[in-house]
Parts: sequence; structure tokens; C-alpha cells
Amino acid sequence: MTSTTTTATATATVQTTHTTTAGHLPKWGPWALLLACFVIAAAIFAFANSGGEVADFNIAMTVVVGLLFYLALIFIVSTVVESRRHATDRLMTALVASAFVIALLPLISLLFTVAVNGLARFDGEFFSSSMRNVVGGGGGAIHAVWGTLLITLWATVISVPIGLMTAIYLVEYGQGKRLARGITFLVDVMTGIPSIVAGLFIYSVFSLIMGPGTRIGIMGSLSLCVLMIPVVVRGSEELLRIVPNELREAAYALGVPKWLTILKVVMPTAIAGITTSIMLAIARVIGETAPLLLTVGVVQGMNLNMFSGQMATLPVFSYMQAKYPGLPADAFLDRAWASALTLILIVMVLNLAGRLIAKVFAPKISGR
Repeated sequence: MTSTTTTATATATVQTTHTTTAGHLPKWGPWALLLACFVIAAAIFAFANSGGEVADFNIAMTVVVGLLFYLALIFIVSTVVESRRHATDRLMTALVASAFVIALLPLISLLFTVAVNGLARFDGEFFSSSMRNVVGGGGGAIHAVWGTLLITLWATVISVPIGLMTAIYLVEYGQGKRLARGITFLVDVMTGIPSIVAGLFIYSVFSLIMGPGTRIGIMGSLSLCVLMIPVVVRGSEELLRIVPNELREAAYALGVPKWLTILKVVMPTAIAGITTSIMLAIARVIGETAPLLLTVGVVQGMNLNMFSGQMATLPVFSYMQAKYPGLPADAFLDRAWASALTLILIVMVLNLAGRLIAKVFAPKISGR
């Protein structure tokens, strides 16, 4: 009896082992199927575009259709070769990876398009001259670059202290208070305010104070502040909340005042995330066109005075060059693409600088 039971157990074990290990796709199998699906999709779109130009070939749709073919094919092949459980696992993995790739397609397409079109005027003249006395081709956007940097700098200098101190109040002093709940509600509402409303608000205020038609650089900075402050507040608030209370309690136990605990313990702990939220706020507003068009206006020459006269900015410059092209039209469009590429590069540099600052000032943990 014992021998029969042992034999049956061994047979079941062998059968189970055979069921779970046999019939696996090779490691290169899914990749080969993916390549085949892309080839099939490319052939379909190439046949459909047989009468057009090569530039009209739709790469993005080829990738999407190829991924759809792959989802169906990997599930069928895995079901036949492996098992239904393996097929479901491979399908879910492929579905997540496909969603990631499809989400990246618009970004990659945007960057590629801006880079290809913007490099035509990415030269020394573009970054050393303005549009004063320029008709048709030539000229540059140095006046718009300086205007964007100055207006964004002033907006950051005004917004970051206000937003950061508001977040500190909400987390450290205002928990459970009616005022804190009201501030949180207003911040949430301000987060969804359209940018044109912020521009109209600042324009109306300065029209009442200085007269209708007033357009100066500081107005653009203030309109961007309306958009930046809620982002800084919400980001900093969440990061301050995740700082462990044990750190605060340890400082209080040593007799450290609350304000010094916030300054020396809480802020250094959350500085990396706060810097990231500030960079996100800057990236949120640096490309705004509508509020700057209302509050700053359009000018063809250099103006570095934030409190006198209109100023040029890259978003408005790009918009005006593309919206109202002169002759030759290609020169205006090239300047528009080049200014858009410059704006993207500025945002990229700011984000890299923010990450570097966060890494330098982040608290160092001994033993790592």
C-alpha cells in the first residue's frame, strides 16, 4: 500500500513538473513576434501609401497597429505553445508595455517635429540679434529669450516664498483649523483656473491703477504667479506631510523651537521633492502665451526693464511668427519653430539644474 501511494505521488509530481516546465517560448520568441508584427504593419501602411511620398508614411500608426497585432498574436501563440495561464500573463505584460509606448509616441513625435523644423534657424544670428528693423528673413529672438528668462525669474522669486510658506502653515500650524481648510479649498480652485483668466485679472488690476492699455513685464510675472502659486503649494504640502513625525518629535525633545525644527529638520528632509515641485511649476508657466500676450504685449526690440514698456517672450514670439507670417513665409515659420525649440531646451536645462540642486542639498544618510 505504501509503495503504491509513493508511486502515485511520484507520478503526479512528474506530471505537474512536466505541465509547468514544458512548452515554453524561447526568450527570443516574443521579440521575434513583435518584429514580425511591426513588419506586417509597415507593409500594410506602405501599400496604402504606395501612391504618396515617403514623408507621408505614418510611423506612429504603424507602431500602434503593430502593437495591436502583437497583443493578439502573443496571446494565441502562448496559449497554443504554453498554457492559458502563461498566455494571460504575457498578454497583460504586453498590454502594459504597449500602453507605455503609446503614451510616449506623442511626446517623441512632438520633440522630433520641433527639433527637425527648429534646427533650420538654430544659428548664431538667431541668438545674437532681435527683430528690430528686420523685414522678411534674418533676425533673431535674443530679445524674446531675455524677456522669458526675466519674467519667469521674477515670477519664481515671488511665487516660491509665498507658496512654500503657505504649505508650511497648512502642514505645521493650520491642521484642523477653519482657515487652513479655506486656504486648501481656494488653492484647489486656483489650480484649475485657465491661464487667460489669470492674464485678464492682472490686466484689469493694472488698468484700474495705471490706466487702460498698460503692458509691462512685471504684469506678466504677476499673471504667471497666479498660476504658479497653487502648484507650489500643493506640491510642497504633500512633500512636507510625508516627513516622519518622529523627526519633529526628536527635535522637540531636544528643546529645539518649532520654527527652527521646520528650518533645520523638516525642510532639508523634503528639499529634493520641493525643488522638483518648483521645477514643475516653472515648466507649467514658462510656455504660457495667452496671459503674456495680454499683460506684456509684443515688441520687436530688446527691453530688460520689467517696470517700463512692453517685453518680448518666446511663447508670444513663436505665436506671432506663426500666426502672422509675412514674406517670405518660410522665414517666419522657421523663427517660430526655432523659438519653440529654444523654449523646450530652456525647460530641459531648468529641470536638470533642479535635479542637481536637489541632489546636492538632499540630506546625506550615513552608511550609504
